[in-house]
Amino acid sequence: MAIFVVDSNFFIQAHRFTYPLDVAKGFWGKIKKMAEAGTIISIDKVKNELYDKNDDLEKWCKLNLPSDFFKDTSVVMSEYGKVSAWAISKNSHYLPKAINEFLNADEADAFLIAYSLAEPLNRFIVTHEVSAPQKISKIKIPDCCNALNVKYVTTIEMFREIKETF
Repeated sequence: MAIFVVDSNFFIQAHRFTYPLDVAKGFWGKIKKMAEAGTIISIDKVKNELYDKNDDLEKWCKLNLPSDFFKDTSVVMSEYGKVSAWAISKNSHYLPKAINEFLNADEADAFLIAYSLAEPLNRFIVTHEVSAPQKISKIKIPDCCNALNVKYVTTIEMFREIKETF
């Protein structure tokens, strides 16, 4: 069964731009249902990024996501080592600041990839980031995923993949 590991921008962009909490109740009801079924999950680093603003999105997450929704990334340190090795190997392309930001222990991106790398046939990252291999100032999730054979999709691609509508 495919499990979709959602990036913080999955929630943030939906809330701020596409599916506001007060308008798109069907979307948020679907997210709650998918989270309860285990179809979508996320990681502790994403939780930290979402739970630092004390806003309506944080309140919604606390009230609607299962207690085990955000998974512990300490169990994927071997895979995180592979992600780190890839990023460091790209030091002739990316600026040192980009690599340091990507590998920062408080940032979710590298850990999302590591978590999905632990079960690459079953876990898909859901992100709104777009591949930008020429960019030197930021490592984008899709570029690392492409290098490590980790699957990623957008929100709409995820819904199409699992044939969900709302």
